[in-house]
Amino acid sequence: MKKRDLLITGTALIGGAWLWQAWRSPSSNSISKDSAIALDLDIDSTKATKKYPIMKTEDEWKQILTPEQFRVLRKHGTERAFTSPLDKEYGKGTYNCAGCDLPLFTSDTKFNSGTGWPSFFQPIEGAIATTVDNSFFMKRIEVHCSRCGGHLGHVFNDGPKPTGQRYCMNGVSLKFIPIAM
Repeated sequence: MKKRDLLITGTALIGGAWLWQAWRSPSSNSISKDSAIALDLDIDSTKATKKYPIMKTEDEWKQILTPEQFRVLRKHGTERAFTSPLDKEYGKGTYNCAGCDLPLFTSDTKFNSGTGWPSFFQPIEGAIATTVDNSFFMKRIEVHCSRCGGHLGHVFNDGPKPTGQRYCMNGVSLKFIPIAM
């Protein structure tokens, strides 16, 4: 196959995939706005202009975060699956925001989703904020820290009872605080 034919075929496949994704119905792993309302999620679609109680410049964040934490928390990155030690952390304690130390999840709500990221079925009340994320040709609900706006991960509607939600979090966005025995 000639290089030109390969480029044309690749472009057609990518374009077709994009069109299919744009016109198809929401997938079972994404949460539509209606589903989010049914799940009682507060979707804030104004994340670009939202003001959080803790606001810092990029340079200030870079001074207190590791490069990987900055990439995920401030630039909406995603860590590689199965790389976080917090995925297999099962001790009693609290999972706090790595950016501002706000308690986000308790160990009582953590479960092994098999996805390679720490997963929870319920956040601490008032700890998170959500926005609509339309990246990667799909609609997902992005989860942020309600105090500093740091990107934590996404929430899906395929979790365990009692909520049916799976808060799939980047471990680098969290820090585990064990309960002292």
